[in-house]
Amino acid sequence: MGWWVDVLQSFLLAGSALFSIVNPIGGALLFAQVTGGRTHAERVTLARRVGIYSAIVMLGALWLGAYLLAFFGITIAALRIAGGLVVATTGWRLLSAPEAQEQRKQQQAEGAKDSDDIAFFPLTMPLTTGPGTISVAIALGANRPAEGAALAAFAIGVSAATAAISAAIWLSYSWADWITGLIGPSGVRIIARFAAFILLCVGVQITLNGVLDVFRIAGIGHPA
Repeated sequence: MGWWVDVLQSFLLAGSALFSIVNPIGGALLFAQVTGGRTHAERVTLARRVGIYSAIVMLGALWLGAYLLAFFGITIAALRIAGGLVVATTGWRLLSAPEAQEQRKQQQAEGAKDSDDIAFFPLTMPLTTGPGTISVAIALGANRPAEGAALAAFAIGVSAATAAISAAIWLSYSWADWITGLIGPSGVRIIARFAAFILLCVGVQITLNGVLDVFRIAGIGHPA
């Protein structure tokens, strides 16, 4: 029972963090804008490809990002602290000024309207899984347990969360017109602010884990 609780906790942690930064519902607005001149069938095909590409980007950052940084001599504790600060800063920026982030993505979307093959660039990167998403994924990967059942539970949980986010991207983009008509820009902004607050909390938690690692390495523990 305890093992499945660990899986669920990993799923919720990774899912909330990735959903907050990816924001598939907000991305559906941009997807509709970029693909405005295409048929519904073409949009569905593009949405499926973006979902697959996004899964590859997130899984790659989750499982390879920490090893790449470790190659340069960066410890897991340092990576957790730095990654947590990046995640928290991103959450704070989205929480305090989401309009600026939305405007930047809209400007990127405007330049992509006339492209033929836009599934990977710019729809996947940077509009859906850009540098912010990669930073969050690397920070989450650095937060993984060292070995054993805890690592297996973490791997299953975060991989399932990545698959769920990719599916959410696929569905949201496939039904972009319906979503934008139902929720509207103001509803998307409300969802984005709530997601940004969750992202801020996740970043603080990852940073706290890194600080605790430093104390553990230094042999500083709680008094008996």
